[in-house]
Amino acid sequence: MDPNAPPVTSPEPQPSIIRWILGFLLVGACWGLTTPFMRRAALNYTPPSRPSLTDPTNSWLKRKILGVFWAVVGVLSRPAYAIPLLINITGSVWFFVLIGKAELSLTVPITNSLAFMFTVLGEWWAEKKVISRDTWIGMALVLGGIGLCVQSKS
Repeated sequence: MDPNAPPVTSPEPQPSIIRWILGFLLVGACWGLTTPFMRRAALNYTPPSRPSLTDPTNSWLKRKILGVFWAVVGVLSRPAYAIPLLINITGSVWFFVLIGKAELSLTVPITNSLAFMFTVLGEWWAEKKVISRDTWIGMALVLGGIGLCVQSKS
């Protein structure tokens, strides 16, 4: 054995298929289920009046910047928006962990497709929207597409 040769390292063991599936589902759920709740919280938000936003001595630009700042502070200070946003961001962290380990050409379409499907379910849950027959068909086709992507990489 050559003493100058780099040490031989064994490749990292790959997670089981169940862990991959759970990871994809987790990211899709974090992204998709939270979106309707954040939307509802943002639509139900009524900002308090702030004199600095209507003060004519402030420039137009300063009023716009203050308006954006107070809107962000106001929405983020409400748990109805902040909690779903935190879960959504957590999904993004898990997504970056996944793309570090899984194949990129599978991870991105699978997680985004699952996010779409979980958004539909989230709208049903948060907003009591009826899921139409065409949407069910579309979701079935999305699942079929995911299956084809996975099968093509096998």
